[in-house]
Amino acid sequence: MFDDPTLLLSPASTMRPRRTRRTAALRQFVRETHLSPSQFIHPLFIIEGSGIEKPIETMPGHSQRTVDRLAAEVAELRGLGVRSVLLFGIPAHKDARGTGAAAADGPVPRAIAELKRLAPELLVIADVCLCEYTSHGHCGIIHDESGVVDNDETLPLLGEAAVAYAAAGADIVAPSAMMDGQVRAIREALDAHGHADTPILSYAAKHASAFYGPFRGAAESAPSFGDRRAYQMDAANTREALREVELDVAEGADLLMVKPAGSALDIIRQVRDRFPHPLVAYQVSGEYAMLKAAAQRGWLDEPRAALEALVAIRRAGADQVITYYAKEAARWLSTQG
Repeated sequence: MFDDPTLLLSPASTMRPRRTRRTAALRQFVRETHLSPSQFIHPLFIIEGSGIEKPIETMPGHSQRTVDRLAAEVAELRGLGVRSVLLFGIPAHKDARGTGAAAADGPVPRAIAELKRLAPELLVIADVCLCEYTSHGHCGIIHDESGVVDNDETLPLLGEAAVAYAAAGADIVAPSAMMDGQVRAIREALDAHGHADTPILSYAAKHASAFYGPFRGAAESAPSFGDRRAYQMDAANTREALREVELDVAEGADLLMVKPAGSALDIIRQVRDRFPHPLVAYQVSGEYAMLKAAAQRGWLDEPRAALEALVAIRRAGADQVITYYAKEAARWLSTQG
């Protein structure tokens, strides 16, 4: 960095990095990584019915809600400057093939239409998976209790769901099932049904993580037997993660995602360095729940810890962050000097 290293030893030119840390104004002036509410994506859990807003015990501050209970949430997001949401649907009835995922009158298409009515400028992302809609809780078609998903039989169903969400007005569809070839199958389905301009945000590197526990309760999507390790990624593998990303790019992914964020900061960094695509990272339910639980016990300063975790994700290279802290983080940022 310096042409003459001896300058560092000269008393006349003593380097003091602390000079720019002395005041809040100086720290803000030299800050390299910034957080903004516009970088946050707020997850929403939509259930069927009416007049329901059911708090999620393991994720304080979040609820399952019916479509008619979205107005207040949208108004709050608008006021805070949070411009994007990610939708998960919870149907009243499930079956072995998850057919409700593609129902035009299902919770996600109805929520998309309502959100666009309430706030046309809001960016609406629809998660594309079958796990919330299958009676067994797996992300695709299974033929026995081995838990092995029939990859190729699942692909058309993911395509049908993506088309239903695009037809309802989703700005982006986001396949999370981790089926091989899912991006290509969805791209072909969208194009064939007049949605060539709908972008795909691929859950490209999605680990089989212990940090998804609270989400599975919130989305009512826990597998009734087995687990998802046969199709979600082993968290120990870096080269495999990059290969997954490369394959999704080749299949036509427009945006990329790494999940979970906090335990995959190295993957986020390497994806950022290798691919020019917009990059999203998902700070998942377990990451949120851990911080919440520790804060409730007085073990840490929640605003500082949560914002520090979000800064780390952005510093690693994520352009946008899906986070259950979206609203709270936006409030905390508004009070910072």
